[in-house]
Amino acid sequence: MTTYSLQDKVVVVGAGAKNLGGLISRTFGADGARVVVHYNSDSTKPAADETVGAVKESGGDAFAVQGDLTKVAEIVRLFDEAINRFGRVDIAINTVGKVLKKPFVETTEVEYDEMFAINSKAAYFFIQEAGRRIPAGANGKIITIVTSLLAAFTGLYSTYAGAKAPVEHFTRAAAKEFGPRTISVNNIAPGPMDTPFFYPAETPEAITYHKSQSMTGELTKIEDIVPIVKFLATDGWWITGQTLFANGGYTTR
Repeated sequence: MTTYSLQDKVVVVGAGAKNLGGLISRTFGADGARVVVHYNSDSTKPAADETVGAVKESGGDAFAVQGDLTKVAEIVRLFDEAINRFGRVDIAINTVGKVLKKPFVETTEVEYDEMFAINSKAAYFFIQEAGRRIPAGANGKIITIVTSLLAAFTGLYSTYAGAKAPVEHFTRAAAKEFGPRTISVNNIAPGPMDTPFFYPAETPEAITYHKSQSMTGELTKIEDIVPIVKFLATDGWWITGQTLFANGGYTTR
């Protein structure tokens, strides 16, 4: 049986500096990948530099690229820089996202536009550019992080889950179109994750409720998700066009 290795693979990680993206970057780098660590804001640059340093210390190679992935030109530049530095792209992983928890009737047009730009538009054009850059026959992988709220019947997350929902359709279409070039395209839908990304939108009571819905009474940990990302990027290559719900039973579909 063929074993698929990350050794010398070139991996682009959207929002790859910290939290889930940071652990993906470090884990793939420790397995010998060459990692392009994307980050968005100046405030995240120290985390990006730290992650690049950790990858290099573990034996991999990495560099950081700043960019606003709601702008298509910035996505193109991210992949340009990856190819200029490492010669190709084999795997593209997008962890970019933003949460808004707000009543439907109070959500503004500005908030709607921002949520769809970050969670939907950026995802679409990240998949598109990855599909353009990953060479045919290379067993390429494209993976997007979405949310387990796609399988929830709940209010207050209309623009967050609503903006992530189209990514399932983008993924299925891309998987069908890119499949003949041996590129798999998938989503992973974690439960609420125990990171700084989660807490600002939630009250203490809501946090307690979210924890109570998993089989262990805990939030999803980033360490629970990275092995699934790694599996899809290696031996799980035959899975394509899917959304994998990894949430300890928080939601199911």
